[in-house]
Amino acid sequence: MHPASLARYEAFTAGDMAALGELFAEDAVWYPAGSRVLAGTKPGRDAVLAYFGDWGARTQGTFRATVQDVVGGENHTVGIHQSHAESNGKTLDLATVIAFGVRDGKVVEGREFYEDTAKADEFWT
Repeated sequence: MHPASLARYEAFTAGDMAALGELFAEDAVWYPAGSRVLAGTKPGRDAVLAYFGDWGARTQGTFRATVQDVVGGENHTVGIHQSHAESNGKTLDLATVIAFGVRDGKVVEGREFYEDTAKADEFWT
């Protein structure tokens, strides 16, 4: 597993926004999958971190990304994980892939993909 990418997942899973802030470039952009309420491009590190915070708030802290594998190199890394969360009597349990763009060791772009985008959209509604 790529050590720097694993650190990103560890900080995310721990809800450590300060550590995540250090791992993302100030001009990072996140591209959420689907058309759910949280969809739409998130420009800038602060918007990306706020988006992650929304996940925690909307799931009462139950969101977890269980890492399966992280592969890649200096400029691009792909994280494969299982997303799991509960909210309002609904359960999210989907394979997920995030393609990270990396510059100077920091995330500059994230593109997320769910195995079933319609199910993910329904959960986040």
